[in-house]
Amino acid sequence: MSLFDLTRPEAPPLAGDRHVLSRLWRHPSGRAGLLAGLALMLFALVGAVWTPHPPDRPDYARALHAPSLSHPFGTDATGRDLLSRAMDGAHRSIGSALVVLGAVFLIGLLVGTTAGLAGGPTDMALMRLTDIAMTLPGLVLAFAVLGLLGPGFVNLLIALIIADWAWYARLARSLSLDARQRPHVIAARMAGIPPWRIVWGHILPGVALRLGIVASLALGGMIGAISGFSFLGLGVQPPRAEWGALLAESRLYFSLAPWLLVAPAGLIFLSVLSANLIGNALRDLASPKEA
Repeated sequence: MSLFDLTRPEAPPLAGDRHVLSRLWRHPSGRAGLLAGLALMLFALVGAVWTPHPPDRPDYARALHAPSLSHPFGTDATGRDLLSRAMDGAHRSIGSALVVLGAVFLIGLLVGTTAGLAGGPTDMALMRLTDIAMTLPGLVLAFAVLGLLGPGFVNLLIALIIADWAWYARLARSLSLDARQRPHVIAARMAGIPPWRIVWGHILPGVALRLGIVASLALGGMIGAISGFSFLGLGVQPPRAEWGALLAESRLYFSLAPWLLVAPAGLIFLSVLSANLIGNALRDLASPKEA
Protein backbone atom coordinates (compact mmCIF):
# COMPACT_ATOMS: atom_id res chain seq x y z
CA MET A 1 0.00 0.00 0.00
CA SER A 2 1.38 3.40 -0.93
CA LEU A 3 1.29 6.60 1.09
CA PHE A 4 -1.31 8.06 -1.24
CA ASP A 5 -3.74 5.24 -0.40
CA LEU A 6 -4.41 7.16 2.81
CA THR A 7 -6.20 9.79 0.74
CA ARG A 8 -8.44 7.44 -1.25
CA PRO A 9 -12.14 7.13 -0.41
CA GLU A 10 -11.91 3.37 0.00
CA ALA A 11 -9.12 3.57 2.56
CA PRO A 12 -10.05 2.70 6.16
CA PRO A 13 -10.91 5.78 8.25
CA LEU A 14 -7.56 5.86 10.01
CA ALA A 15 -7.42 9.64 10.04
CA GLY A 16 -10.75 9.86 11.81
CA ASP A 17 -9.87 7.25 14.39
CA ARG A 18 -9.59 8.86 17.82
CA HIS A 19 -7.30 6.02 18.90
CA VAL A 20 -4.65 6.43 16.21
CA LEU A 21 -1.91 7.21 18.74
CA SER A 22 -2.70 4.16 20.87
CA ARG A 23 -2.76 1.95 17.78
CA LEU A 24 0.48 3.53 16.61
CA TRP A 25 2.09 2.86 20.00
CA ARG A 26 1.13 -0.82 19.81
CA HIS A 27 2.76 -1.14 16.40
CA PRO A 28 6.48 -2.14 16.77
CA SER A 29 7.91 0.34 14.26
CA GLY A 30 5.42 2.98 15.37
CA ARG A 31 6.58 2.67 18.98
CA ALA A 32 10.23 2.86 17.93
CA GLY A 33 9.55 5.90 15.77
CA LEU A 34 7.60 7.69 18.49
CA LEU A 35 10.31 7.03 21.09
CA ALA A 36 13.04 8.28 18.77
CA GLY A 37 10.95 11.29 17.81
CA LEU A 38 10.23 12.18 21.44
CA ALA A 39 13.94 11.89 22.28
CA LEU A 40 14.83 14.21 19.40
CA MET A 41 12.16 16.71 20.40
CA LEU A 42 13.46 16.71 23.99
CA PHE A 43 17.01 17.15 22.66
CA ALA A 44 15.86 20.15 20.60
CA LEU A 45 13.83 21.73 23.41
CA VAL A 46 16.69 21.46 25.90
CA GLY A 47 19.17 22.77 23.33
CA ALA A 48 17.00 25.83 22.69
CA VAL A 49 17.39 27.00 26.31
CA TRP A 50 20.58 25.35 27.60
CA THR A 51 23.82 23.87 26.27
CA PRO A 52 26.85 22.52 28.19
CA HIS A 53 29.12 25.12 26.56
CA PRO A 54 28.46 28.34 24.62
CA PRO A 55 27.73 27.01 21.12
CA ASP A 56 29.10 29.97 19.15
CA ARG A 57 32.10 30.96 21.30
CA PRO A 58 35.46 29.79 19.87
CA ASP A 59 38.22 28.39 22.09
CA TYR A 60 41.23 27.91 19.83
CA ALA A 61 43.22 26.17 22.57
CA ARG A 62 40.77 23.25 22.32
CA ALA A 63 40.54 23.09 18.52
CA LEU A 64 39.86 19.65 17.03
CA HIS A 65 39.91 17.79 20.35
CA ALA A 66 38.72 14.20 20.14
CA PRO A 67 35.59 13.13 22.05
CA SER A 68 36.07 13.15 25.82
CA LEU A 69 34.04 13.41 29.01
CA SER A 70 34.01 17.19 28.84
CA HIS A 71 33.28 17.20 25.09
CA PRO A 72 31.40 13.97 24.23
CA PHE A 73 31.23 14.80 20.50
CA GLY A 74 34.63 16.51 20.36
CA THR A 75 35.35 20.08 19.27
CA ASP A 76 35.53 21.73 15.87
CA ALA A 77 38.32 23.69 14.16
CA THR A 78 37.69 26.75 16.35
CA GLY A 79 37.34 24.79 19.59
CA ARG A 80 33.56 24.98 19.86
CA ASP A 81 31.87 22.06 21.61
CA LEU A 82 30.11 19.84 19.04
CA LEU A 83 27.50 18.55 21.50
CA SER A 84 26.50 22.12 22.33
CA ARG A 85 26.34 23.08 18.67
CA ALA A 86 24.31 19.99 17.81
CA MET A 87 21.88 20.80 20.63
CA ASP A 88 21.69 24.44 19.58
CA GLY A 89 21.07 23.48 15.96
CA ALA A 90 18.40 20.88 16.73
CA HIS A 91 15.58 23.38 17.12
CA ARG A 92 16.54 24.96 13.79
CA SER A 93 16.58 21.64 11.94
CA ILE A 94 13.48 20.12 13.53
CA GLY A 95 11.60 23.32 14.36
CA SER A 96 12.03 24.81 10.90
CA ALA A 97 10.76 21.59 9.30
CA LEU A 98 7.67 21.76 11.52
CA VAL A 99 7.16 25.43 10.62
CA VAL A 100 7.35 24.70 6.88
CA LEU A 101 5.02 21.71 7.10
CA GLY A 102 2.60 23.65 9.28
CA ALA A 103 2.55 26.54 6.82
CA VAL A 104 2.03 24.40 3.71
CA PHE A 105 -0.62 22.41 5.56
CA LEU A 106 -2.60 25.54 6.47
CA ILE A 107 -2.21 27.14 3.03
CA GLY A 108 -3.07 23.90 1.26
CA LEU A 109 -6.06 23.26 3.53
CA LEU A 110 -7.43 26.78 3.01
CA VAL A 111 -6.92 26.90 -0.75
CA GLY A 112 -7.92 23.29 -1.41
CA THR A 113 -11.08 23.19 0.67
CA THR A 114 -12.19 26.59 -0.64
CA ALA A 115 -11.76 25.39 -4.22
CA GLY A 116 -13.41 22.03 -3.61
CA LEU A 117 -16.42 23.37 -1.72
CA ALA A 118 -17.01 26.61 -3.64
CA GLY A 119 -16.71 25.11 -7.13
CA GLY A 120 -17.34 27.12 -10.28
CA PRO A 121 -15.10 30.12 -11.09
CA THR A 122 -13.51 30.10 -7.63
CA ASP A 123 -12.44 26.48 -8.05
CA MET A 124 -11.13 27.15 -11.54
CA ALA A 125 -9.14 30.23 -10.52
CA LEU A 126 -7.55 28.61 -7.46
CA MET A 127 -6.69 25.42 -9.33
CA ARG A 128 -5.13 27.35 -12.21
CA LEU A 129 -2.96 29.15 -9.65
CA THR A 130 -2.08 25.78 -8.14
CA ASP A 131 -1.22 24.35 -11.55
CA ILE A 132 1.12 27.28 -12.22
CA ALA A 133 2.88 26.66 -8.88
CA MET A 134 3.22 22.95 -9.74
CA THR A 135 4.70 23.60 -13.19
CA LEU A 136 8.26 23.47 -11.88
CA PRO A 137 9.55 20.64 -9.66
CA GLY A 138 9.66 21.65 -6.02
CA LEU A 139 13.46 21.52 -5.77
CA VAL A 140 13.92 23.68 -8.87
CA LEU A 141 11.33 26.18 -7.63
CA ALA A 142 13.02 26.37 -4.22
CA PHE A 143 16.39 27.10 -5.84
CA ALA A 144 14.74 29.75 -8.03
CA VAL A 145 13.17 31.49 -5.03
CA LEU A 146 16.48 31.39 -3.14
CA GLY A 147 18.15 32.84 -6.20
CA LEU A 148 15.77 35.80 -6.04
CA LEU A 149 15.77 36.27 -2.27
CA GLY A 150 19.37 35.26 -1.55
CA PRO A 151 20.69 32.70 0.95
CA GLY A 152 19.49 32.79 4.52
CA PHE A 153 17.49 30.78 7.02
CA VAL A 154 14.23 32.74 6.72
CA ASN A 155 14.54 32.87 2.93
CA LEU A 156 15.02 29.10 2.86
CA LEU A 157 11.80 28.55 4.80
CA ILE A 158 9.92 30.90 2.44
CA ALA A 159 11.34 29.05 -0.58
CA LEU A 160 10.29 25.65 0.75
CA ILE A 161 6.79 26.88 1.56
CA ILE A 162 6.39 28.32 -1.94
CA ALA A 163 7.70 25.08 -3.45
CA ASP A 164 5.38 22.75 -1.50
CA TRP A 165 2.03 24.43 -0.81
CA ALA A 166 0.46 23.65 -4.19
CA TRP A 167 0.69 19.88 -3.78
CA TYR A 168 -1.15 20.06 -0.45
CA ALA A 169 -3.79 22.36 -1.97
CA ARG A 170 -4.45 19.88 -4.75
CA LEU A 171 -4.72 17.04 -2.25
CA ALA A 172 -7.01 19.03 0.07
CA ARG A 173 -9.32 19.77 -2.85
CA SER A 174 -9.60 16.06 -3.66
CA LEU A 175 -10.30 15.24 -0.03
CA SER A 176 -12.96 17.93 0.27
CA LEU A 177 -14.70 16.77 -2.93
CA ASP A 178 -14.76 13.25 -1.50
CA ALA A 179 -16.03 14.51 1.87
CA ARG A 180 -18.99 16.25 0.22
CA GLN A 181 -20.29 12.84 -0.89
CA ARG A 182 -19.94 11.14 2.50
CA PRO A 183 -23.25 9.76 3.91
CA HIS A 184 -23.08 11.80 7.12
CA VAL A 185 -22.54 15.03 5.16
CA ILE A 186 -25.46 14.25 2.83
CA ALA A 187 -27.61 13.44 5.86
CA ALA A 188 -26.66 16.73 7.54
CA ARG A 189 -27.52 18.63 4.36
CA MET A 190 -30.92 16.91 4.12
CA ALA A 191 -31.58 17.70 7.78
CA GLY A 192 -31.33 21.40 6.97
CA ILE A 193 -28.14 22.11 8.91
CA PRO A 194 -26.63 25.44 7.77
CA PRO A 195 -23.82 25.06 5.19
CA TRP A 196 -21.22 26.73 7.41
CA ARG A 197 -21.91 24.24 10.21
CA ILE A 198 -21.62 21.34 7.79
CA VAL A 199 -18.26 22.63 6.55
CA TRP A 200 -16.94 23.40 10.04
CA GLY A 201 -18.27 20.36 11.84
CA HIS A 202 -18.49 17.59 9.23
CA ILE A 203 -16.10 18.30 6.35
CA LEU A 204 -13.15 20.36 7.58
CA PRO A 205 -12.12 18.13 10.54
CA GLY A 206 -11.90 14.99 8.41
CA VAL A 207 -10.04 16.74 5.59
CA ALA A 208 -7.62 18.34 8.07
CA LEU A 209 -6.92 15.03 9.81
CA ARG A 210 -6.27 13.11 6.60
CA LEU A 211 -4.14 15.92 5.15
CA GLY A 212 -2.30 16.18 8.47
CA ILE A 213 -1.32 12.52 8.40
CA VAL A 214 0.11 12.90 4.91
CA ALA A 215 1.95 16.08 5.97
CA SER A 216 3.39 14.41 9.07
CA LEU A 217 4.94 11.67 6.95
CA ALA A 218 6.96 14.33 5.09
CA LEU A 219 8.76 15.47 8.26
CA GLY A 220 11.86 13.35 7.72
CA GLY A 221 12.20 14.48 4.12
CA MET A 222 11.75 18.12 5.12
CA ILE A 223 14.48 17.88 7.77
CA GLY A 224 16.73 16.34 5.13
CA ALA A 225 15.87 19.11 2.65
CA ILE A 226 16.61 21.90 5.12
CA SER A 227 19.88 20.24 6.12
CA GLY A 228 20.80 19.78 2.46
CA PHE A 229 20.24 23.44 1.61
CA SER A 230 22.22 24.49 4.70
CA PHE A 231 24.99 22.10 3.67
CA LEU A 232 25.17 24.00 0.37
CA GLY A 233 25.40 27.30 2.22
CA LEU A 234 21.89 28.44 1.28
CA GLY A 235 20.27 28.08 4.69
CA VAL A 236 21.61 28.86 8.16
CA GLN A 237 24.64 31.14 7.95
CA PRO A 238 27.75 30.93 10.20
CA PRO A 239 28.27 31.08 13.08
CA ARG A 240 24.75 29.77 13.78
CA ALA A 241 24.49 26.01 14.14
CA GLU A 242 22.28 23.70 12.10
CA TRP A 243 22.85 20.02 11.37
CA GLY A 244 23.41 20.48 7.63
CA ALA A 245 25.71 23.43 8.26
CA LEU A 246 27.68 21.35 10.78
CA LEU A 247 28.16 18.69 8.11
CA ALA A 248 29.43 21.32 5.70
CA GLU A 249 31.93 22.59 8.28
CA SER A 250 33.14 19.10 9.19
CA ARG A 251 33.91 17.95 5.63
CA LEU A 252 36.95 20.25 5.50
CA TYR A 253 38.57 18.43 8.42
CA PHE A 254 37.42 14.88 7.78
CA SER A 255 40.94 13.45 7.49
CA LEU A 256 42.05 15.13 10.73
CA ALA A 257 38.88 14.85 12.79
CA PRO A 258 36.41 12.31 11.38
CA TRP A 259 34.35 12.46 14.58
CA LEU A 260 33.01 15.85 13.46
CA LEU A 261 30.68 14.03 11.06
CA VAL A 262 29.20 11.69 13.65
CA ALA A 263 26.86 14.03 15.54
CA PRO A 264 25.18 15.91 12.66
CA ALA A 265 25.02 12.89 10.35
CA GLY A 266 23.71 10.66 13.14
CA LEU A 267 21.04 13.16 14.19
CA ILE A 268 19.83 13.69 10.62
CA PHE A 269 19.74 9.92 10.10
CA LEU A 270 17.83 9.36 13.34
CA SER A 271 15.30 12.07 12.46
CA VAL A 272 14.60 10.65 9.01
CA LEU A 273 14.48 7.11 10.41
CA SER A 274 12.00 8.14 13.11
CA ALA A 275 9.68 9.75 10.57
CA ASN A 276 9.95 6.74 8.24
CA LEU A 277 9.17 4.29 11.04
CA ILE A 278 6.05 6.24 11.95
CA GLY A 279 5.12 6.42 8.28
CA ASN A 280 5.50 2.66 7.84
CA ALA A 281 3.34 2.07 10.89
CA LEU A 282 0.63 4.40 9.59
CA ARG A 283 0.64 2.62 6.24
CA ASP A 284 0.27 -0.73 8.00
CA LEU A 285 -2.58 0.54 10.15
CA ALA A 286 -4.32 1.94 7.09
CA SER A 287 -4.17 -1.33 5.17
CA PRO A 288 -7.34 -3.42 4.93
CA LYS A 289 -5.89 -6.34 6.82
CA GLU A 290 -5.26 -4.06 9.82
CA ALA A 291 -8.58 -2.22 9.62
